[in-house]
Amino acid sequence: MQFVHINDIVIHYDIQRAGDGKPVIVFINSLGTDSRIWHHELPKLAEDYTILTYDKRGHGLSGLGSPPYSIADHGADLAGLLDHLQLSQVIVCGLSVGGLIAQSLYATRPDLVKALIFSNTAHKIGTAESWAARITAVEQNGIGSILDAIMERWFTAPFRKPDNAAYQAYCNMLVRQPTSGYSGTCAAIRDADFTETASKIAVPVLCIVGREDGSTPPELVKSFADLIPGARYEIIEGAAHIPCVEAPAAHAALIRGFIEQLEE
Repeated sequence: MQFVHINDIVIHYDIQRAGDGKPVIVFINSLGTDSRIWHHELPKLAEDYTILTYDKRGHGLSGLGSPPYSIADHGADLAGLLDHLQLSQVIVCGLSVGGLIAQSLYATRPDLVKALIFSNTAHKIGTAESWAARITAVEQNGIGSILDAIMERWFTAPFRKPDNAAYQAYCNMLVRQPTSGYSGTCAAIRDADFTETASKIAVPVLCIVGREDGSTPPELVKSFADLIPGARYEIIEGAAHIPCVEAPAAHAALIRGFIEQLEE
């Protein structure tokens, strides 16, 4: 584990270097999770790629700062981390809100980005009303009050079986995130809309979605991919909103294939 002061917070990050000249992949996790969601997938990629994971503000071991946040706040944190590590021309893989953060990073610091992988995300996620309702529920009754509803969107029914220890662990991950960090990032998602800028993305793009995603369904992700010139769109069967947990081999294979095409 490594830590650094970026902007007004401490960022927890981990970098696994594969050697000079290897492509760098930056993974940005979803709302209510931390960087451990990628750990099933990293062994399938770390030999050939330098891997950077981190906890965004308000999540995991990173600082809270001053919620509520904007997506620009999250994007500036990532830009600061990349500058600190002297990394540029990276491949950014953002899951859910991580995809919004990736879009913000590209819009403000395109010099840092070689390609974009958008997993289970879109140009705009949800409505102002739906996010306001979630923020109210969490602030009044805690994250546990929305646990079941969120898990139905995150994971398929077979994964949500009570005897699945991994499922119970991801429930724990969600409810143990700081409430103010969670609700503060809900506000950031509520206010983010990249509809107008998606068509201006001029680097290679891969859009991925789980077939059973209840948060950013395939039709939403497809509409996002259609906005981006030349974007590739892929569906992972047997997965919902967090395919890096439910289908890490398939998710990693799509990422690897996409990067190999970049290098041809």
